[in-house]
Amino acid sequence: MGCCVSSSPQPENPNSNNDDHHHAPEANANRPHHPPSQPSAGGTAPIPHYTLAEIMEATNGFSFENIISEGGASREPGANVLNSVYRGCLHSGEQIAVKRFSRDAWPDEEQFREEAIALGRLRHRRLVNLIGYCCDEDERLLVAEFMPNDTLATHLFNPKTETMEWSRRLRVACYVAEALEYCSDEGRAVYHNLTPYKVLFDEASNPCLSCFGLVKNIRDGISCNTGIAYIPPEYVEGMITSESVIFSFGNVLLVLLTGKQIPSDLALDKIGRNNMHTFMDSRVKGQYSINEVVALVKLASQCLQYRAKGRPTIKQVIAILEQVQSNAKDAGAPTNAMLGTQGQHKTTSKALMKDKTPLMSRSSKQDKTLQIPQLTSFHMAEAVATMDLPAIHQILVFEGYKGDATSRELTFRDSTQHMEEMLQTRWKGDLAFNSKDLKTAIECYSQFLDGAKVISPTVYVRRSLCYLMFDQPHNALRDAVQAQRIQQHIKADWPTACYMQAVALCQLNRDNDSANKLKEAAAIDEALDALLKS
Repeated sequence: MGCCVSSSPQPENPNSNNDDHHHAPEANANRPHHPPSQPSAGGTAPIPHYTLAEIMEATNGFSFENIISEGGASREPGANVLNSVYRGCLHSGEQIAVKRFSRDAWPDEEQFREEAIALGRLRHRRLVNLIGYCCDEDERLLVAEFMPNDTLATHLFNPKTETMEWSRRLRVACYVAEALEYCSDEGRAVYHNLTPYKVLFDEASNPCLSCFGLVKNIRDGISCNTGIAYIPPEYVEGMITSESVIFSFGNVLLVLLTGKQIPSDLALDKIGRNNMHTFMDSRVKGQYSINEVVALVKLASQCLQYRAKGRPTIKQVIAILEQVQSNAKDAGAPTNAMLGTQGQHKTTSKALMKDKTPLMSRSSKQDKTLQIPQLTSFHMAEAVATMDLPAIHQILVFEGYKGDATSRELTFRDSTQHMEEMLQTRWKGDLAFNSKDLKTAIECYSQFLDGAKVISPTVYVRRSLCYLMFDQPHNALRDAVQAQRIQQHIKADWPTACYMQAVALCQLNRDNDSANKLKEAAAIDEALDALLKS
């Protein structure tokens, strides 16, 4: 499946071929090659075996100066050079990259040879080509094309490099997903140590996924020599699956969004509080629409689900990225939905208003614009200030049940069987709410609240929005106040309940009360953000 044609022109190099930057050299005449296996159905010839002498000469005897930092490989003198990547140059002048594996990872020479030959048949424009291998003596080496324009980590983390623009970041996400989908379709669904160090840039500055991640680093197949932030939870149990790759991809998405390595739990906390202004990389501010950000951050949070089975498949990831790219193309120039620019609160987010699904007839009350507190930089505040109910709906869908996190121990006082029935009712309400079937959502949420005797501020807030969309501000205000009371009872601050009260009060023409509630909600948001930063 193709994914995502970038809205910005890609760099072109008339002398390069993105699918095959380097070609394998002729065999060493002094050493016979192992008999090649049969070509694949696609006609790809088996990759050649290089002698250890050839590789030693190409890498200057595995010189420390030739080590490429990939996947967290140390570049300190005296570091363990196994599992490192070296830059090399063949007699022909061709630049290569050589991955040096531990013999303990591949004690069986024939097994390593078969693995290398199988990988050598993989050919995709988003995947760095493997062009050779070596298993002389105790060495286990893979030879690949050399990518001359550094790694994603270098482009994002090195302050001396030019800022990577938003459209290019989106292209990276799409290309990496394409490569992973191709590998999965070819029976290579497991990719070890997917990090920003494994995303390389070719001569035309197009992102490609390193082929070295398709081979295990250690004997049990669990390769986790990078930072713990990229490691899926199931790694601690000695498991690695295709779902583990999705988790790592979610972390790469976070890196693209934030421009820095941020722990996923901290990122998810920011996501849950809709604090995307401080979450996003400030260097690309104004280059994206709120619609793109919300979709990508939501995708990242789905990929980072603790339960492996709760994560999307790579094909689902591709579909979401394609939709984001399509929406970005349809929207034209990006809208800057971030706050903090004077007068910006007067404009409703164009990207969110493109939603053609009829939620309700927008009443004249929605034409009001509230004054946003000067220091506020939160999407919910903007949506409330502009009375943008579709935007509020999208934010609440994205937020999920974060508001219930601190009240979990107070949730149920019923039998287990009854609890399961009520959870099923709430789940049906969530499906209806997400799909904008507001009448069904109100019915299910009401049944849940009445029957389960639960304390769930999120359900109250969601039902409050449904009432607002049916132009029932009194019911909406009642639910929003109840949500705030629950949070106050457990001594927890949650701005969403205050935001919803501000909307309901505005619809009731209580403008001063509405403005005060908006200020109160923004103040809670600011305090929580300051606490998170500290």
